[in-house]
Order: sequence, then C-alpha cells, then structure tokens
Amino acid sequence: MYSFLYDIYEAVMSDDVTTAGAVFKLVLSMLLGCAVGIQRKRKGQPAGVRTFSLICMGATLAMILSIYVPQEYLGLKNGDPGRIAAQVISGVGFLGAGAIIQMKGSVRGLTTAAGIWMVAAIGMGVGVGLYVISIVATVLILIVLVQVERIEHVTSMGADSRIIRIDATVIIPNIEPYRLALNNAGAQLKSFYLTYDYERNITNLNLVVLLREGIDTLKVLENLEHVYPTRSITLANQLNI
Repeated sequence: MYSFLYDIYEAVMSDDVTTAGAVFKLVLSMLLGCAVGIQRKRKGQPAGVRTFSLICMGATLAMILSIYVPQEYLGLKNGDPGRIAAQVISGVGFLGAGAIIQMKGSVRGLTTAAGIWMVAAIGMGVGVGLYVISIVATVLILIVLVQVERIEHVTSMGADSRIIRIDATVIIPNIEPYRLALNNAGAQLKSFYLTYDYERNITNLNLVVLLREGIDTLKVLENLEHVYPTRSITLANQLNI
C-alpha cells in the first residue's frame, strides 16, 4: 500500500507528463477555479462556478500539452514548452472583455475580468506543478474579493459615482442645502453642473455624487426633492452624462 501511494506521489510530482499527474492537475485546477467562481456567483456575476472552473482546467490542460508535445515528439532541447501555453493569455483576454461588455457600458465587470485572467494563470501554474503557489494564489484572490471589499465599503472606497439630474422650478441660490441632504442620506457630493433659465425661472442641476453599495437610493432622491421646488429628478450612470 505504501509503495502504491509513493508511486502515485512520484507520478504527481514528476516533471514528465504522466496520466496520474495530469488527472491530479486537472482535478486540482477544477477545485481552485470553483473556489473563485463560487464567490463571483454569490455576487451575481454572469461568470460563475462553471466558467471559472472550465477556464482554470483549460489553462492547465494547455500547459500539460505544452510540456507533453516537446517531451514526446521533439525533445525538450528542440521544443518550446511555452508556445501553446502562451496563447492562453491572449485567449482569456476575449473572455474578460466579454465580461465587461455585457455590463451595458458600466465598468463593474472589471473585477470579474481580472479574476478570469488570474484563474487562467493559476491553471497554468498547476499545469507546471506549482501546486503550493497556485493554492496560495487562490487564497489571496479570495482575500481580495471578500475582505478587501469589506474594507472598501467601510472606508467608502467602494462607492459608485452617479449623476443626479434635478429640474428645479426656481433659480437655486445656494448648493449647500443639496450637499447637506446628501450627507444626511449617506451620500457624498463630489461636484455639480448647473444651467439657469431666467425666462422660465428654472434651474437644471447635475449633481455628481458617490453612492455606497447598499445605500437607500430612493431615500437620497426623496431628500433632494424637498430641498427646493422640484419638477423632476433623475438618477443616471455617470457614463451617460
């Protein structure tokens, strides 16, 4: 029994491509990809467990093939083990771009795109036998996605920039009441742009505000509505200004 386990260990740790070693690498990369995918799926991202596990396994398999081809057909001195694996980086770039484009102009998909790229690198690390480094990298990714996100929320670093458009039926003499109303609702005013229409006695006001995740947006709009007589109020993405 001991000799059998030792043989498996040797096959797994061998620099040469073996069936036992390849299977172990694929299983490990699947588990590491799933670990990151679970966190992304819990955040409601389109790329979840299946996507991340497949990307990680695909990168591992590409790395195994990169080692196997020169090992079996060309000899390590004549072949380049990195040629096939090098295409993984460019190929994963298309997946990352797709995760961003689907967000309708928003940059919310950047974290998922970066996670896809990182998981592919982890899969390649597993493919070359860097098991401990790949596991540590996966743990660090989860720390960044979970713990650092909590720090961002506490320190307001994770706030989203939005535009609040207000059509007031008066000429607004002072912007400070809006700043106070935003502060009371837990938001922050960064800057503003306004247009006076003296003939119709109307002010068109654009407020650039920071809204933290979980903030009651309706409460923010309600507070702003009562500052000055208001005809309409709109919340928009800053990209659409």
